[in-house]
Amino acid sequence: MSWTLTVTDLNEYVRRSLAGDPMLQDVILRGEISNFKWHVSGHLYFSLKDEQSRIQCVMFRQHAERLRFTPADGMRVELRGSVSLYTAAGSYQFYAQGMTRDGLGELYIRFEELKKRLLAEGLFDVSLKKPLPVLPRMVGVVTSGTGAVIHDIARVAGRRNPGVQLVLRAAKVQGEGAAEDVAAGIAELSRVPGVDVIIIGRGGGSLEDLWAFNEETLVRAIVACPVPVISAVGHETDVTLADFAADVRAATPSAAAELAVQQRDALLSLLGELEARLFRAGLDQWTAGQQRVMALEKRLALVHPLTRARDCAARRTLLETRLTACAEAAISDRRARLLALSDKLSALGPRGALARGYLVALNDRGEAAASLDEVTEEMTLLLRDGRARVRTLSRERGEPFGGEAEIV
Repeated sequence: MSWTLTVTDLNEYVRRSLAGDPMLQDVILRGEISNFKWHVSGHLYFSLKDEQSRIQCVMFRQHAERLRFTPADGMRVELRGSVSLYTAAGSYQFYAQGMTRDGLGELYIRFEELKKRLLAEGLFDVSLKKPLPVLPRMVGVVTSGTGAVIHDIARVAGRRNPGVQLVLRAAKVQGEGAAEDVAAGIAELSRVPGVDVIIIGRGGGSLEDLWAFNEETLVRAIVACPVPVISAVGHETDVTLADFAADVRAATPSAAAELAVQQRDALLSLLGELEARLFRAGLDQWTAGQQRVMALEKRLALVHPLTRARDCAARRTLLETRLTACAEAAISDRRARLLALSDKLSALGPRGALARGYLVALNDRGEAAASLDEVTEEMTLLLRDGRARVRTLSRERGEPFGGEAEIV
């Protein structure tokens, strides 16, 4: 007897069957977390795996909020929950209601041990990082030849600068031998003339999917590469040892292309701006030079022999004029003083006295008699308008203008 069912009917029947099986309720499930994602809604989505199998798991927000640690890829955990079917997708999964840590997975332990050893060796030192070229002519890419990575890189690079050439070295990026193949690709591209930077990358995945980029062989190949290497492995939350060893780590392959290839329009704009700044700087320098030349010419004109000779001649003329004026003023002053003294002397001298009605009596020795003892018998009287010869009749001593007199 056959049944005709819709897909929804079938999925719902299976869901009820699983929900009704007591063996699938309140199950403790142990395994290693892989492909972990903490959704913005607060729900947790991940896989739980062991050596042979895996199962999709989900933990809703109300249960995730009670966790005392942050789950991550590689962790070994114990889940408590039940098995059911997600009818919309027809996939069965484990619905976890609780989670406790059960140690770290083997790959995660290997990752941490190798990271610690290489870090101590100095392979991740910042001093080893090489700067990216500003204007690469050729960009090498080591990735899968059929994946979306090369198409994303080519699309971004072509949009930013169509003149940059991409060189693909197809390599195995997952599984056995992948690390060695990528390392060989890096070495090959570094020897290609014109390759200025190399991008290695692949899409996202679990810790085991990305394990090739945690291998020591690849880490040492990246450090030894003479050309700058950009690591673009997985998504932004994925971290590999290749990221630590690379000169620059990009969150995604598209971001790696943006880091490696500068935008042509922006470069042209910058070039135009630099050209304008260079022209302005040159013009400023020329103007400053002209002003300095003019200033030097003025200073040179001031110290030129002819200029200095003219200045000296002008100064000499000025000094001569001032000296002449000073001399004439001094002579005029001395002349005026001399005339004044001459007039004073004339007024105080004999002639002045004669002009005022006085006379001078000269004895026979020609001396002016100022006292009776100097009077001689014959005297000469000097008058205002001539002289007269007189004889002395007598001499009387006493006050000349009156009073008692004594005849001598």
